[in-house]
Amino acid sequence: MMIARRADTKARADFATWKMMAKLNGASSLPAEAQAFLASYKELLNQMTEPEATEATISLVYRSYYAEMGGMGIPPDVIAPSNGQMAGNVTAFKRPAKRHQATSGSEAKPRLPVALIFACLVVVYVGFRYFLL
Repeated sequence: MMIARRADTKARADFATWKMMAKLNGASSLPAEAQAFLASYKELLNQMTEPEATEATISLVYRSYYAEMGGMGIPPDVIAPSNGQMAGNVTAFKRPAKRHQATSGSEAKPRLPVALIFACLVVVYVGFRYFLL
């Protein structure tokens, strides 16, 4: 099953990359295998809708990758995780949760103002200049 998941992930990522390269007129720089899959995708677009053609082409690429990665027999069906927040081929990323800062006196870390640090450095510098020179 691990080979199947890796093959499916790689197939989806590669196909999205190939599709974007084709949109940017860079399909000629793709390997021959990728160009063959894109040609079959274009043929499927004439017969069915874009999402169906995309899934069919990804399935073909997945079967090819599964065999290349050492999978035996018919590749198992891999169910892509969908959480309802995905739109098309884009994954929705969540912002990291904000850390709660402690407001109580003992837990809060006091911060020295920049001016106080600068004043201390000036005092140390003048002290060294006065006492050493």
